[in-house]
Amino acid sequence: MTAAARRVDSVCLYCGSSNAADPDFIAAAAEFGKALAEANVRLVYGGGGIGLMGAAAEAAHTNGGRVLGVMPDFLRSREMLLDDVETVVVRSMHERKMIMFEQSDAFVVFPGGIGTLEEIVELLSWRRLDLHAKPVVFVNLKGFWDPFFALMEHTIEANLTPAWFRNCWTVVDRVDQIIPVLSKAAEAA
Repeated sequence: MTAAARRVDSVCLYCGSSNAADPDFIAAAAEFGKALAEANVRLVYGGGGIGLMGAAAEAAHTNGGRVLGVMPDFLRSREMLLDDVETVVVRSMHERKMIMFEQSDAFVVFPGGIGTLEEIVELLSWRRLDLHAKPVVFVNLKGFWDPFFALMEHTIEANLTPAWFRNCWTVVDRVDQIIPVLSKAAEAA
């Protein structure tokens, strides 16, 4: 990584926490965790030990990476706290999201459910309101995010969202594209 790219020191991962997810998605999350460790970029994530979330954290940790989990107390049993990594236990989802935002230089979005949607919509809303300019990268495995992008385009075409909003995120199709995109974003900042 170049000196400028080192500015992306911590990356927040938004993704699903279900072991029933597509095994290719879980494998890709693990590949991403390993890539972060190898690039010496800290993973900030929701603290769970299952699904894509757990696969990424476990791979980052196993490969010597730095990991910070942020888990609301009420989810500890549902998302099975990953005890092997540094974890902050908080009282609410709002507190979780704020810590994850504050601790991250960039955001990567893998496939996920309603919780992931809620997180990314809030993050993009903040971007729309000029509350941050941190890079956002969607990992569009198997076209997972295509319906979301179509909805965003629909809001633009309906003149409810400005056209420049299309430039608020980057889309990649493969895990090996993520770190280079984040490095390029850091150099441009």
